[in-house]
Amino acid sequence: MTTTTASQTRCEVLPWSALLALGTAVFITSLTETLPAGVLPQMTSSLGVSSGAAGQAVTMYAAGTALTAIPLAAATAGIRRKPLLLGATTVFLIANTLTAAAPGYAVLLIARFLAGVAAGLAWAILAGYARRIAPPGQEGRAIAIAMTGIPLALSLGVPAGTLIGQQIGWRASFAAVSVITLAVIGWITFSVPAVSRPTTTAEEPEPTTRQTLRVPGVTAVMVVVVTFVLGHTIIYAYIAPYLRHAGLATAVDAILLAFGIACLVSIWCTGLHIDRYLRGLALTAATLFTLATAAFAATTAQAVVWVAAVAWGLAWGGTPTLLQTAAGHAGMRRSPAVADTAQAILVTLWNAAMALGGIIGGILLQRVNITADAIAAAALGVVSLLVITLTRKHAFATADQDAP
Repeated sequence: MTTTTASQTRCEVLPWSALLALGTAVFITSLTETLPAGVLPQMTSSLGVSSGAAGQAVTMYAAGTALTAIPLAAATAGIRRKPLLLGATTVFLIANTLTAAAPGYAVLLIARFLAGVAAGLAWAILAGYARRIAPPGQEGRAIAIAMTGIPLALSLGVPAGTLIGQQIGWRASFAAVSVITLAVIGWITFSVPAVSRPTTTAEEPEPTTRQTLRVPGVTAVMVVVVTFVLGHTIIYAYIAPYLRHAGLATAVDAILLAFGIACLVSIWCTGLHIDRYLRGLALTAATLFTLATAAFAATTAQAVVWVAAVAWGLAWGGTPTLLQTAAGHAGMRRSPAVADTAQAILVTLWNAAMALGGIIGGILLQRVNITADAIAAAALGVVSLLVITLTRKHAFATADQDAP
């Protein structure tokens, strides 16, 4: 079998089947990360552990991703991308199936950690893969299509998994993900073209994390990754207590549905305009997020809360694509290998911020009040907005801009 180079796979029309296959891989790995939150009561009862202990299933997944994404990306830099993606997805299938069949709590945690490891490696590959198979000038749109799986997992996947868990059992939810994963492996095998790995020379060895962060624009993007994801998680992880505080306890599902629909609108708009207006979209997302969380902090008026939830969804839906595209563009100014390392760093920081956001949000909720969570999220939104605004020389530029 011959390996197709990136230039050979590119054509004027987006490779929709391949990009949707990558997007489905993103969907299942994103869904599985947060699925335990939706079936927590069933897991608690089945495994005979507390809610706090069962909740560590999410933490172990994030830990597996955060601890291994960078070293695994470096260790597998010499492996062709398609076999590597198929291998990571296969390991994910095994780990997720083991989760569904776990006889006890310890096995469950091991399986979740392994699933997180596989997902982290896949995430580090997927954005770069989408970029390489896209026609010139449509790289951002290709990444947006591949990353559609994230808001879909939040808005549709988790509620569906929760419903399955409630009706049949939590193990059935994870088993359903395994069935989808098996189909995705076949889809990737037959629809996704092979691309060559990023090449380096003796004079230019594989970039280290430190070398990558020294590339102009990369560190700025990573600061926004940490602050934006941290702020989002602080409020998202505890949105149910906030809505109870606002007198909307019976509307949690409806508000989260509105949030999810807004996320889908956001990712659609992002896909249409990201190749021309990356910085403008990033500024808009940070502004909407800051205003939405500030509104949560300032009032519990129900009409305002509804509007703020929609604005939050519009801010968040396209954010994964915006940040991954910005990291890729910044890294590509040096080399494709640097761009891939930047994606691995992003995956690590993203999951670390998610884990830390849950911890900080819980501490603020217990020791202060739920309003403190919203204030912290808004403050972090301001930091993200300032970094995007003040680093316009190198960060958040479109692919053909050297310095906006």
